[in-house]
Amino acid sequence: MAADAGSSALQLPCVFSPKSRQYLALCAQDGRLRIWNTDSKTLQQEYVPSAHLSATCICIAWGPCRTRVPPLHLWGPQRKKRKSEAGQVEEKADLLAMGTAAGSVLIYSTAKGALHCTLDGGHSGGVNCVQWHPEDSLLYSGSDDTNIIEWDLQTGKARSKWKADRAAVTSLCVSPDGKLLLSAGQIIKMWDLDTKEVYRKFTGHSTAVTTLRFATTRPPDSNGLYFLSGAAHERLLSVWQVREDGKDKNSVVSFTLTDEPKHIDLVTSNSKEEAVRLAVVCKDGQLHLFEHFLNGPCKKPFSPLCTVQMSDTKDSPAPIPLLAAALRADTQSVLLAYGNHLQPVMEKVEINTAERHVCLTRDVQTSLSLSMETSVSKVKTPIVNAKSRVLVPGLPGHQAPVKGTSQASEKRKKDTDTKEMSIAERLGEIDLSTVSTEKGAPKGTASLQTDNFAVLLVQGLESNDANILNKVFQTRKEMVIKKTVARLPLPAVLPLVEEVRVNFLAVLMVRWLKAVLMHHTSYLASLPDLVTQLGVLYHMIESRVKMFHKLTKLHGKLYLLMTQVGDTMYRNKHNLLLDEDVGLNSTLKVQNALSAHCLNLKLD
Repeated sequence: MAADAGSSALQLPCVFSPKSRQYLALCAQDGRLRIWNTDSKTLQQEYVPSAHLSATCICIAWGPCRTRVPPLHLWGPQRKKRKSEAGQVEEKADLLAMGTAAGSVLIYSTAKGALHCTLDGGHSGGVNCVQWHPEDSLLYSGSDDTNIIEWDLQTGKARSKWKADRAAVTSLCVSPDGKLLLSAGQIIKMWDLDTKEVYRKFTGHSTAVTTLRFATTRPPDSNGLYFLSGAAHERLLSVWQVREDGKDKNSVVSFTLTDEPKHIDLVTSNSKEEAVRLAVVCKDGQLHLFEHFLNGPCKKPFSPLCTVQMSDTKDSPAPIPLLAAALRADTQSVLLAYGNHLQPVMEKVEINTAERHVCLTRDVQTSLSLSMETSVSKVKTPIVNAKSRVLVPGLPGHQAPVKGTSQASEKRKKDTDTKEMSIAERLGEIDLSTVSTEKGAPKGTASLQTDNFAVLLVQGLESNDANILNKVFQTRKEMVIKKTVARLPLPAVLPLVEEVRVNFLAVLMVRWLKAVLMHHTSYLASLPDLVTQLGVLYHMIESRVKMFHKLTKLHGKLYLLMTQVGDTMYRNKHNLLLDEDVGLNSTLKVQNALSAHCLNLKLD
């Protein structure tokens, strides 16, 4: 298999199908599984897990190609072959295992184009690595909960479970004969699959081991079984020999790299006279090719036979990262996948290994072609009336919903004006301070939908138009903000985050930041330069959180002060009213007395 089982959570899994290398399976930043056809360079299938944002896919492993008829429960009903087809046995890769951060393992069938089954209830932590048994219908998974589970795919239940290490299990690999299992956290252990007991231990890595691969197919009793390992933040691959006498505590060979290994493909050695061919794609996007005869220890590290880099064709060339590489049957041919995980470019190239350094220049923009095959596409095109018109454009990569109009509605709308609004008119129609949901509001008033907000936001971010951005950012409806951010294409997420960072002091921008973190956390977490992208924003949030306690105290003091001032004013006013009442009563008494005195004088 061409995958490096047990990749770290920051690395997006990218795997070629075994033997024929006809398919490339990968999970991109949006959490979707995409399967590309390497022959036609087209997108074959796309699958969206139900929890692709909260439980992202960490690792992928193709199942082995099989020629025998598998169990019906696992592979589904099989068509009876004709006599002319009986001799034509074709091996195809079908099942694909995906380990998720939620602790479950998803089994996807490319033949069905749908999820076959889910293996859950076994792990309490994220699944870091999955490995298939080469012969039996068994699958092994390693998790952050330090356990290894042997799954029986005929029943869909755990067959056995055992604690592998004190630390998380980050990598697994099954021997070619299916009798031994390698597991690793920081210590590499070799298990006997019959007894589930430790056969050997290997120490030498200071960080978590992310790659384990068997390099030979020879049995261990002949001192000819070799395997290689790679760890996080280490720029080399170590080769270990399983000796019969047990004196195999140190690595025997090491291959030097330019960065941490990300993807490994190798052609195993069946004898001492046959060399091991190795293709390693590093985290820095370079490809290193090795060829070595494994005949015992060698103290000097081996340099790559050839190093391959890629760059674009611009005046100031920029590097193009390599995602994966697969060795072909002929020694000069290599299948490459490069670009980005959302839309990779696949190409078969001839590499002259006589040159130590090879730089390939490609124009990635013209090489990209995204086209779903109609034979596997599940998107159905609705039958639309020819007279219907789409007035609101959708987002790039999406289709606006189109509905056919009935004859009755056409008769009612003959006299109505269906003139399309321009961008300026749309901006003029955005009255974010008033809501036209009252009963007295005219029915013909144009109201912008969430699609319009998303389109305007994308246009404002691309053109850096402050007028458009201010109009969109002034909305106070939280549901509109959430739906707008959810409809944004991934290339617009980072510009939106930058705009939020620049205008972070505005109160309304906090709602936009909240929506971005809710809907696009998986994409942001997959970025290699996430710290630099969100560092300033994080410091702003931290400073505001620190000030929140002081502001709360100040708010309490001001509230107490205003309450006291209000009470004092109320008492003074009350006393003044009482004084006015007393003075009025005294005046009335004096007036009454004077009136009585005058009356007495008249009587006299």
